[in-house]
Amino acid sequence: MPKLRIVVVNTVIHDEGDEALHAQAERARVLRIGLLEAGYDIVASLPPDMYLPERIAQLQPDMIIVDAESDARDVLEHIVIATRDERRPIVMFTEDQDPESMEAAVEAGVSAYIVAGLQGERIKPVLQVALAQFKREQKLLDELSDTKSKLAERKVIEKAKGLLMERQRFTEEQAYQKLRSMAMSKNLKLSEVAQRILDVEDLLG
Repeated sequence: MPKLRIVVVNTVIHDEGDEALHAQAERARVLRIGLLEAGYDIVASLPPDMYLPERIAQLQPDMIIVDAESDARDVLEHIVIATRDERRPIVMFTEDQDPESMEAAVEAGVSAYIVAGLQGERIKPVLQVALAQFKREQKLLDELSDTKSKLAERKVIEKAKGLLMERQRFTEEQAYQKLRSMAMSKNLKLSEVAQRILDVEDLLG
């Protein structure tokens, strides 16, 4: 089984003399060690800046881990942009206990929001649960999208049938068979033929 490829998004440490930044550096170290010991592949550690979406698109990670001390909402803006076109499981480790931040994170697509829980031994089970949760949500979204697509196709077919019934004086069954025959002869889906008929009708007014 291939290793899970992970991009870590965290605050850049500029000043080792600052106590808060020391704490952040220690968090980053614990996270890195925990990921490596769990057998994950850290492909990059990135700052949450305007270049993040481009870097993630280039790296194509399997998962994004966000290590945010207390600026979770600021980081989320870049994460949302970075995963807008291609969803990925996102795990956020943070000290930010603000309910609004938690709600914003879930709304943005974060699979797991872990407050004050960055211990090395907890990393692997947290990521496993987050991945399973993401897969479950993705399956539901795919099923919903498929249902909406089929409903839209059915509406197009019904509209084209109605047009044929009106223009050609067909019965409903005759209109359906006409669409089916055209679809088979052109090697197209029924909905594609129906849409072409509607497009021609719109073009001719």
